[in-house]
Amino acid sequence: MKYYLATLKQLITTIAREELLPRFADVQRSTKADGSFVTEADLAVQDRITTSLKQHYPQTPLLGEEMTVDEQSELLANSDSLWCLDPLDGTSNFAVGTPYYAVSLALIERGVPTLGIVYDPNRDECFVAVRGQGATLNDEPLSVKPVSLPLSQSTALIDFKRLSPTLAMNLVSQRPYASQRSYGSVALDWCWMGASRFHVYLHGASNLWDYAAGQLIFSEAGGFSSTLENEDIYVNDLSKRSSVAALDKVTFDEWSAWLKQHAD
Repeated sequence: MKYYLATLKQLITTIAREELLPRFADVQRSTKADGSFVTEADLAVQDRITTSLKQHYPQTPLLGEEMTVDEQSELLANSDSLWCLDPLDGTSNFAVGTPYYAVSLALIERGVPTLGIVYDPNRDECFVAVRGQGATLNDEPLSVKPVSLPLSQSTALIDFKRLSPTLAMNLVSQRPYASQRSYGSVALDWCWMGASRFHVYLHGASNLWDYAAGQLIFSEAGGFSSTLENEDIYVNDLSKRSSVAALDKVTFDEWSAWLKQHAD
C-alpha cells in the first residue's frame, strides 16, 4: 500500500505518547464556539501530525477537527484524497483524568474511507483497518464474536445526550438490554465494539472525524451498522451522523427493530 502502514503507525503512536501522556489529567481546557472543549494537547497533536504527514505525503492534505468549518468544507469539496484527523477524541475525559481517549486518523479517497488508525496511548492499543483487508489490534487480526445472547441479556454502549428525548426515555423506561455504558470517545467506542467488548451500540450524532476511522475498523472486523434511518453511516460531508451497531446480523436486526419501534 502506498501509504505505508508501518510508517503511519509509528508516526501516530510516537506523537500520542510524547504529547498526550505527559499532559494527561494536567491540562486546562477551553470552550469552542460549538460548545465542545479543546486543550493545548489537541492542538499540539494536530500540529505535529499535520507536519509529519506533509513530510511523508506532501500531495495529500489534512482535514483536522481543530480547523474552521470553511477550511474543512473546502478540503472535502476539492480533494480526491485527504487525511481526516481527530487529534484527541475524548478531550473531556483526557482533561479530568479518565483514561478513555484516542488519536484517530482516516484516509479518505474519492469520498470513501480506505484506511483507519485509532490509537489509545493509555492502553497502548493500536487499532488499524484497510478497506477490504480486515482489521487488526496491535498487529493481531481483529474479528467480532457473535453475541450468542438475546438482546435482553446484552451489554449496550449508548450516548444518551444526543438522542431524541422520546427515544432516550424509552430506552430507560423500557430497557431492552441487561446493562448500559457510556464512556465519551466515539473513535474508541467503535474499536471496543470491534473488539467485542460490548454487544450493541447507539449514538445520536457524531462528526466525520469522530467516526471515519473507527467505523471502518468495526466494519472490517465484521460488525454491522447503519444510521437510525437505516442509511450508510459515512457521508462525505460535515453533517452529523447517528450510529446503530451490533456484533452480528441477528442482534443488529433485533436492536434496529426495537429502536425503530420506540423512536416516536
